[in-house]
Amino acid sequence: MFSGKRSCGPVASMVVALAALLLAAAPGARAQATRYLGTITAISGDTLTVKTDAGDEHQVQVPSTAQLKQIEPGQTDLTKAQPLEFSGLTTGDRVLVNLDPSVTSGTPQALRLIAIKHADVAKMQAAEIEAWNQGVHGLVKSIDPATGAIVVNMRVGTATKEVTVNTTKATVLKRYAPGSVRFDQAQPAPIGDIRAGDQLWARGTKSADNASMDATGIVSGTFRSIPGTVLSTDTSASSVTVKDLSTKKPVTIHIEPDSQLRRLDDNMATLLAARLKGNAGGAGGRAGANGGGARAGAGVNGTGNGGAQRSFSQAGSGSGRMDLETVLERAPVIQLPALKKGEAVMIVATEDSSGLNAIKLLAGVEPLLEAPEAQDLLSSWSLDQGSPDTGQ
Repeated sequence: MFSGKRSCGPVASMVVALAALLLAAAPGARAQATRYLGTITAISGDTLTVKTDAGDEHQVQVPSTAQLKQIEPGQTDLTKAQPLEFSGLTTGDRVLVNLDPSVTSGTPQALRLIAIKHADVAKMQAAEIEAWNQGVHGLVKSIDPATGAIVVNMRVGTATKEVTVNTTKATVLKRYAPGSVRFDQAQPAPIGDIRAGDQLWARGTKSADNASMDATGIVSGTFRSIPGTVLSTDTSASSVTVKDLSTKKPVTIHIEPDSQLRRLDDNMATLLAARLKGNAGGAGGRAGANGGGARAGAGVNGTGNGGAQRSFSQAGSGSGRMDLETVLERAPVIQLPALKKGEAVMIVATEDSSGLNAIKLLAGVEPLLEAPEAQDLLSSWSLDQGSPDTGQ
C-alpha cells in the first residue's frame, strides 16, 4: 500500500505551512502587497517563473533588496526561518512571494520571498516513507475504542502475526475517501470508524518484541476482496464481469486508470499455493527483523544488486518486504484485453455510488483458489500507488 509514485500529501502540507506564514506577515504589508504561492519552474538572471497550484504562471524579479527566507518543510513559525541567498533557489522549490506594491510597471518585483527547498521536501518524504514501510500493515482483527487498542493480523512471510496498535489522542487517524485508495485523499476520522476486516497501516514506535506499536499515524479503509472467474470484459466501458465465487453471483468491476492488473505464471502460482498450504520445503517466508521494511532488492527468481540468484523462499528476506508482497509486485503487468473468459482472478476493490472500482486484480490464480489460506492473500499486496500521506 505504502512505494514508487509520490502522493500529494507532502505538497499539501507545504501549502498549509506557507499559507500560515503568509498570515504571519506584517498587517500593513498584507493589506497592500499582492502575494501568491507556487513552485519555481525557471530561473533567468534575477527573475523567477513561478507556477501556482491553480496553474497560473508569474514572472517576478528578485532585487537585492528583497527579503529572502528559507523554512523547513512543515514549519509555520516565521521566527525559525533562515536567511537565504538568491543563488540558493532552484527549480522545484516551493515559494511564497509578496510583491512590492510600489513597483507599478514592468516586471513585478518581490518584496519578500519565503522558500521551502525541493531537496528538503524530498528528504522528508524519504524519511516518512521509510517510517511507514517499517510500520504495521494488515487486516484489523478487533478494536477497543475505550483503550485505543487495535489488534491487527499482519502477514510475516506466509504466516500471520497479531500486532496490537496502541493509539492516543495525539495519534493522527485517517480513513480512505469513498471509492479512493489514495493516501493524499484520506480524511480525518475517529477510531470508531475502524471496523474488523479493514485494511490498516500504522507508523510509530514498535516494542522490542514487535508485538505492539505506539502509533503516531494510522490510515485505514474498508475494501472488498473478490475471488472469481471472468465472465466477460468490456474494453469500451473499461470493466470486467466476474462470477464471485463467494456469492455465486456475477459482479461488474470498473478498471480505473490507476488500477493494477498483474498475472502470476503457472509455476509461481502453484508454488505460492503450496507454500500457503504449508506443503513447500525450504526455510523461506521470513520477513525482516521488523516483519516489513523497504522493498526487496531483487525479484523472485531474479538478480539482486549483488548478482546472486534468489528463489521464492528467499525473496523478501533480510531487510526486504515480506516475500508474498514481493511476488505480487514482481508479477508481470497485463491489460484488460488479456483477461480470458473462464480464468480465475482475485480482486481487491473499493465500492461507492458508482459501483465497484478495482484497486488490484491478479490473474493466473487457479491454484490459489484451492488454498483457503489465500483468501486474504491480497492483504499483503500494497494497496496504494505510493506511500501513505507523508504530510501526517
